[in-house]
Amino acid sequence: MSSRLLRLATGAMLLGSSLSLTACDGDAGPSGPRGADGDDGAPGQPGTPGRDGEPGPTGPGSQGQPGPGAVARAPGVEASTPLPAVIALTFRGDLGTGATNLAEYVKARVNQVVAGTLPTPFVFPLSPASTDSVRTVPGLYSTTVIKWMDPITFNKSGARFGANVDYIAFFGDGWSAQGNAPQYQGSGAAGWMWINHEYISGSKPRVGTAPTGQHLDFARFLRNSGTLSNAVTDGTTWQDDAVATYNKEWKKQVGGSWIRVVQDPATGEWAVDRNAGNVRYDATSATQAKVVGMTLSGVDHDDSGAALPPGVVAGTHNNCSGGQTPWGTIFTGEENAQGVYGDPEGGLWTGKNDWVANAPGMMPGAPLAPDFSPPVSGDMVSKDASSSHLKDGYGFLTEVDPGQPADLWYGKDASKPGVGHRKLGVMGRARWENAAIVVDANWKLLADQPIVVYGGDDRRGGRIFKFVSSRPYKAGMAKADIRALLDEGKLYAAHLAGLDNNTGDSLVGGVVPTDEKPGQGRWVELSLGSTDLAPNGEAWGQPTMTVGTALRDVSYNAIGGFTDDDQVRKLLWTAANKVGVMELNRPEDLEWNPKDPSGSPLLYVAFTEHGDPTALDQQGRVATASRGQDGTWAVKTRAATENRSTDRVGSIFALREANAAAPASSRTFSFFRVWKGESAATSAAPEYSAAKPDNLLIDRDGGVWFGTDGNFGVNKVADGVYYLNQNPAHRGNAHFRRAFRVLSMPSDAEATGPAFSADMKTLFVSVQHPGEDQFSVWP
Repeated sequence: MSSRLLRLATGAMLLGSSLSLTACDGDAGPSGPRGADGDDGAPGQPGTPGRDGEPGPTGPGSQGQPGPGAVARAPGVEASTPLPAVIALTFRGDLGTGATNLAEYVKARVNQVVAGTLPTPFVFPLSPASTDSVRTVPGLYSTTVIKWMDPITFNKSGARFGANVDYIAFFGDGWSAQGNAPQYQGSGAAGWMWINHEYISGSKPRVGTAPTGQHLDFARFLRNSGTLSNAVTDGTTWQDDAVATYNKEWKKQVGGSWIRVVQDPATGEWAVDRNAGNVRYDATSATQAKVVGMTLSGVDHDDSGAALPPGVVAGTHNNCSGGQTPWGTIFTGEENAQGVYGDPEGGLWTGKNDWVANAPGMMPGAPLAPDFSPPVSGDMVSKDASSSHLKDGYGFLTEVDPGQPADLWYGKDASKPGVGHRKLGVMGRARWENAAIVVDANWKLLADQPIVVYGGDDRRGGRIFKFVSSRPYKAGMAKADIRALLDEGKLYAAHLAGLDNNTGDSLVGGVVPTDEKPGQGRWVELSLGSTDLAPNGEAWGQPTMTVGTALRDVSYNAIGGFTDDDQVRKLLWTAANKVGVMELNRPEDLEWNPKDPSGSPLLYVAFTEHGDPTALDQQGRVATASRGQDGTWAVKTRAATENRSTDRVGSIFALREANAAAPASSRTFSFFRVWKGESAATSAAPEYSAAKPDNLLIDRDGGVWFGTDGNFGVNKVADGVYYLNQNPAHRGNAHFRRAFRVLSMPSDAEATGPAFSADMKTLFVSVQHPGEDQFSVWP
């Protein structure tokens, strides 16, 4: 998942609110715009060219650092990609609607469209197009808040803003007064923002091979700042030492940023307060977190190779979406961690979800013995052994205690109980997209009830998981006591019974589940002690088979036996496959809506798409494994009807807990489809066509917003941010549950991380990877 940029739309006078977005790098012109003068470079050898900074005082020295607005591009050389950035979309005024903020303004325009009273020639929703710019509906104004490599402090050698931006959370100044949760509290004109940094686009440098895309731009930046000395465009100059240096700097570009932002009351523009206590958290050992609820396979080390305390790991990376907790911390999802330090589940399944017979350490007929040791190769692994880390140290929902020192892991300082950063081993390892927490209408935890956290495994065939703490939350609990509740609890997987394995977006027989006639599902506890019935027990002729027994069985469903619950949580996808939990179409984002227009709290899920076959058949059996009469397993050909590769447009579903007032106690739920993506070529109303929903946003009043990732590939229209009309008064109207485009991204940029300011007068959006696959010169 990635982020997109928002842009100026109208020239009217600014009246009060704004929308902010985060974007990623884009391609540049032949020489690129010149930034502000950089710091003087240190004296160097004659002949070393400067870049965007001026030469040092003694003559042609090594390059000065680029100025704050400078793009890292060598003069006369066209850059590969543009720069990601965060932008703010500003509400300029009600323009006759009576709205007081951006959300109300958009909803007022929707009402006018439905009623047929939209003023002529007013444009709404935004017309479909794919331009190399940020477009928005009239009445809104966009500015860039910060972009990749911008300094976040006034320190000349201090931290810089990271790469491809994603999840955003806003904390208005003064949010915690009277015990408030951070959502929609405090100042709407000043506050703190958390922003995820997921990855760098393009291909990394390797020995003998030069980088491409954003990796090339970053290498040029390092070359011109004196960190690299090789000719970065010449593959022959990339040897072990240069690659190792690059990888160390690359690790600083992911993770997250904690920055204070303020709005100019005169212009409405947002800017970073560089004199505040801004902090970068990254993949180096300068950031450390404690894994709780799980025992790691070994002891990790810092970047020098020195051992870290047991359970403590170095850094966080591949940070996609996340969640803002009611107690003021951040969950950040470590999604595609398998490309960095490896995937212990990779030996059992191919990239197309096919079963691998007799996979070492994971073969049926024996206890599972996965390899968690540090890999010898990987995206951030160099020749130096200290650059690699344990496979089971990554792929977690990581709770960052924002503002605390990056190396302050949870429990490190006995004088500060409940403070610091941790990884939720209790929720297991997966390709986590985000986390959603059950809250009441004031975004606070439910008193006298366990804490409930939902998370999505963003892979083709991934599942929705639900964690329920062992002990309940009590009103007035201190932050440290609240956090301690997440140290232990039960983990469940959502089994959407009757979902069609060929489509993943309808029930068997092509029936679409609706809120009037929903599908039925249940929560399956994943543990060796679980007495829940295995969803695939009946298919194997064992209708009373329990989940715990199935997981321990060394041959059940062509997968070896789990030896303890740590293994179950480290191999979540495999465990869910073994017991037959229904696979899903990439659950990219989940959001709890405590104020849903339906009148009942709902869990919304964005299913982006599914482009590969499923691992299981309709009955929950491994699709490419067959068992002989002697009990041995062999590879079988996948049936043509067992190939969920048809969903290229995605959908949005909603789950309603059986006990909506106490979701922790619910073991069953109903589910229905809220919105279906579509192709403009086959749509009766192509101006409303959108595909591949990604990040979801629930506004203060329960309104649902979403960004897209991949709409260009389906509709040749740029990705954007949409408002989903669910006004009950519009039910039966053609515009009910249509997606209204509010913002359009630059070329090939993904729209991610939408987040409102406390007063909803500003919408912050991440513009991720503009120009990644299509030419762009934005910004």
